[in-house]
Amino acid sequence: MTIPRHLAVIMDGNGRWAARRRRPRVIGHRAGARAVNLCIDFCLERGIAALTLFAFSSENWGRPEEEVGALMKLFLNALDREVVELHRRGVRVRFIGERERFGAQIRERMESAEAQTAGNTRLALNIAASYGGRQDIAAAARALARDVAEGRLEPEDIDEAAFASRVALADLPPPDLFIRTGGDMRISNFLLWQLAYTELWFTDTLWPELDAATLARALDDFAGRERRFGLTGEQAAALETPA
Repeated sequence: MTIPRHLAVIMDGNGRWAARRRRPRVIGHRAGARAVNLCIDFCLERGIAALTLFAFSSENWGRPEEEVGALMKLFLNALDREVVELHRRGVRVRFIGERERFGAQIRERMESAEAQTAGNTRLALNIAASYGGRQDIAAAARALARDVAEGRLEPEDIDEAAFASRVALADLPPPDLFIRTGGDMRISNFLLWQLAYTELWFTDTLWPELDAATLARALDDFAGRERRFGLTGEQAAALETPA
């Protein structure tokens, strides 16, 4: 069975899960934290090398102040509570996004988690927080523009490979499989550059209700797909066949 090297996930449905139970949205976010652990466990068991989770988008700062504050508290508590166990299990933690928008306490915890787990190789766990795909692309363009302005790069040398080296997660293979829970069928400004040839899989399951069986269905579906990357099926098959 073909296993994705890199899994990207939009964890959607916490608020609706809470609303159906007539509970505050923050209760849904707390329930969603348990699903994060389940997803990490699944990746470790299946040998998936990288997992990128969309935790908080650049647009989410516009949500009600009370909800954002509760999310920040949950985020801080999770960093304090989970990192030691992730480190023990060989998980490398990294954050992508505009972390300067977070308070100093959270930024310090992010840096500490990254430093503590930097040498781990069993699973690369990437947390997209205050992240947006357009923001990521704009930052890459600025970096290339600075190199041109300072004489380190010629404009003619800017190609897809040069651009790809400046976006987030440039050191990892692009996601092979994207999963979105909650029923919405869009990518919501997540990894716009990186998802160019990613297989997309959507489920109505709300994020707090995620289970291993749902993730297994996604992997089964992925394994049955023909990935052509713009080529014909015959060409793609030939590339996969050992010489």
